[in-house]
Amino acid sequence: MVSQKRRIWGWMFFDWAQQPYATLGLTFVFGPYFAAVATRYYAGLGVDTATADAQAQSLWSLGQALSGLVIAFTAPFVGAWADASGRKMPWIAVFSVVLVLCASSLWFLGPDGALLVPVLLAFSLGFIAGESALNVSNAILPSLGNERTVGRISGSGAAFGYWGGVLSLVLMLLFLAENDQGVTLLGNPPAFGLDPDAREGTRFVGPFIAIWYAVFIIPFFLWVPDGTEPPRRRVSPRQVWTELMATLRSLVHRRSLGAFLLGSMLYRDALNGIYAFGGVYATLVLQWSIIQVGVFGVVGAVSAAVLTWMGGLFDARYGPKPVILVSIWTLITVCTIIIGMSRTSFFGFPIPEGSNLPDIVFYICGAAIGGAGGSIYSASRTMMVRHSHPDRPAEAFGLFALSGKATAFLAPMLIGLFTWITNSNRLGFLPVIGLFLIGLFLLRFVDSNGDRSEWVVALPQSR
Repeated sequence: MVSQKRRIWGWMFFDWAQQPYATLGLTFVFGPYFAAVATRYYAGLGVDTATADAQAQSLWSLGQALSGLVIAFTAPFVGAWADASGRKMPWIAVFSVVLVLCASSLWFLGPDGALLVPVLLAFSLGFIAGESALNVSNAILPSLGNERTVGRISGSGAAFGYWGGVLSLVLMLLFLAENDQGVTLLGNPPAFGLDPDAREGTRFVGPFIAIWYAVFIIPFFLWVPDGTEPPRRRVSPRQVWTELMATLRSLVHRRSLGAFLLGSMLYRDALNGIYAFGGVYATLVLQWSIIQVGVFGVVGAVSAAVLTWMGGLFDARYGPKPVILVSIWTLITVCTIIIGMSRTSFFGFPIPEGSNLPDIVFYICGAAIGGAGGSIYSASRTMMVRHSHPDRPAEAFGLFALSGKATAFLAPMLIGLFTWITNSNRLGFLPVIGLFLIGLFLLRFVDSNGDRSEWVVALPQSR
């Protein structure tokens, strides 16, 4: 029988295995590479540089918006089905296979951009699979500890995942991702004889993510038992749908949970917007190379690992709500700086040509984004545990995923829209601040201790 300590470690290995898809794929390697390839592709069609940059960012935002919509409308149903069947591992196994296959396909995006849209679709499908597996994995968290310890476990798991992101990013920068001169951070050509002229070192990010996930997901499957009850039989889609609708109707009677789901829907959407466009901003506004964006990623990931772990300790002592509030205000400050800064000016004050000030400020912003983003993710997960029925954790975290993705199209869509209207990548971030502020307002109605007293009258009959 697997010990509880090993079970916790196995659960944390899911974060370690999955994190590179976000760190390397979404934000710091593939995302900026995609933006650079897309800009070059659109410029080749005869548009000016500013328009090419805006079109590249808009295409990337479209992919994020569509994947967010799919996650939003499938996560609650998948979670409810996993609860009803008593099985979670088969769902995670299927999603894992899809993630590995889609990640591997990122290799096919060459510098000419010929497969720009197909590879974006593959990346989005892999992202959907990874987020869906994460939602089911999160539902295991309530069984790993009690109210006193679950915040620390959540924070430690998220921090462990960020350390995985740090290590994977360092390996990419040192041995694979090449700059415009065709060399890695060590000053050497990419490893394994990969052709820097064809950007094969950077393109190997896809197979690298796939291999990493396939290897490090093994402890999760070995050490995390699939529930304590025998699998339930004869679960029909209609039955799952009926009970899911009953749970959704119960939200009318659960003010704290409803406010939390709505608030987190907006502030997590805003955070994902920063993640998705941070590397793109650095590439298009600050003219950073892939190597510079990668170093920025290391700074942010190290900060996330350390501060998320500290946030978990703070969560265990004071609860998740204060951690969430501090994190949101930090991210609002960062967004304000991003909007006010360019390569040539800082809030209207000119910056001397060749100055490193924008780079230094953005590195500091990266550390703040990493720490605040990791803490808000971990604390929100803990807050959801305080609002979860013990018999229906996957369904609850499916609703949590719905709240995080129901408007996942909103931040990318608004960023794309404001970028198009203003023809400015910086001003495209304006809507993100508004989403954070609305999320802050809704958190005023969230009970720090959850709403367990409302379960009996609000929830439908147990299965």
